[in-house]
Amino acid sequence: MQGAFETGIYRNLWKEYGYSEEEVKNRLEAAFQTIFYGTEEERFYHEAGADMGYLEDTGNHDVRTEGMSYGMMVCVQLDKKEEFDRIWKWVKTYMWMSEGEGRYYFRWSCNTDGTPNSDGPAPDGEEFFAMALFFASNRWGDGEGIFNYSQEARNILSECVHKGEEDHPGEPMWDRERKLIKFIPGVDFTDPSYHLPHFYELFALWAKEEDRDFWKQAAQASREYLHLACHPDTGLSPEYSEYDGTPHTEHVEQFGRHDWYYSDAYRTMANIGLDSLWFGKDPWQKEIAQTFQEFYCVKQREHWDGVFLVDGTRLEEKALHPVAVIAVNAQASLAAEGEFSRECMEKFWNTPLRTGDRRYYDNFLYMFAFMALSGNYRIWK
Repeated sequence: MQGAFETGIYRNLWKEYGYSEEEVKNRLEAAFQTIFYGTEEERFYHEAGADMGYLEDTGNHDVRTEGMSYGMMVCVQLDKKEEFDRIWKWVKTYMWMSEGEGRYYFRWSCNTDGTPNSDGPAPDGEEFFAMALFFASNRWGDGEGIFNYSQEARNILSECVHKGEEDHPGEPMWDRERKLIKFIPGVDFTDPSYHLPHFYELFALWAKEEDRDFWKQAAQASREYLHLACHPDTGLSPEYSEYDGTPHTEHVEQFGRHDWYYSDAYRTMANIGLDSLWFGKDPWQKEIAQTFQEFYCVKQREHWDGVFLVDGTRLEEKALHPVAVIAVNAQASLAAEGEFSRECMEKFWNTPLRTGDRRYYDNFLYMFAFMALSGNYRIWK
């Protein structure tokens, strides 16, 4: 197996399934314009002053490192440097912490005016910030100050690993012994959708030299962990899990229920698909993506809006983000090569961007899936 990192080839699956390059290009640009510059009912990007901007979580009416880092990744992939820089400056102005236990991390939530909702970070934001910044450096070149993208990325990753050591107060974002990402610093469990071995492969090339071996090991550790987190009969993963892959059932009073295949967990298969496209190092990814698509196309054909335990048991609840489900099922086609890919792709093509209060998460997963399936979610070296 060889991935796009080696070959430089990014498949346009839409074209493979008969859609024209022009209509794919137009659909992708229209999605970006809707999210960033659509009507008040459509967009969730907002300019702030002369040189900043933010993306609002429209379901929770705040600004999160998740969405800001996602916005930066979309912008660097689509060559939108002005928007990228606006978002990054907002992040560094309001979310970056210069003191305390979280020093040099980013507070995971702020109000839209920049006032903080938290003094704690979320590791998925940090890893997406770092990857987007490296890509920006490689695509556009480093600038001055906070726009010295590659230096900013290396600083972020160094803190993620070395916190808790001398001169680094606080808790690291990775379990340093297991080389596995934590749900948040200070806890001893993880979130399967945070595991991005395809990012860690690149961090192993571009992070500070003393940390590169750690990231190489982290890529392998996360790939092995995902074998445990995804149920072999369904491909489903829980939102939170123990390091052995079993669903995390504690801390319900603190964080709510997260032992099921629900919102966070949708990203797990999307990440597996992208890792397969970029690096192609794990044949299991093709098998589990095929199993996953079969679960939806055969076993739960009429219940794509369902909520499931990882063994496939359907619960009474309905998916909070049904468009995200459809997008991820299609993105699994980056790894899967079976008979269900066409059905998942066509269902996604015929699904519009979401409107309404919950559009933020759905439409980000829509954008990532559409970029990846069209060959526009790339490694910028």
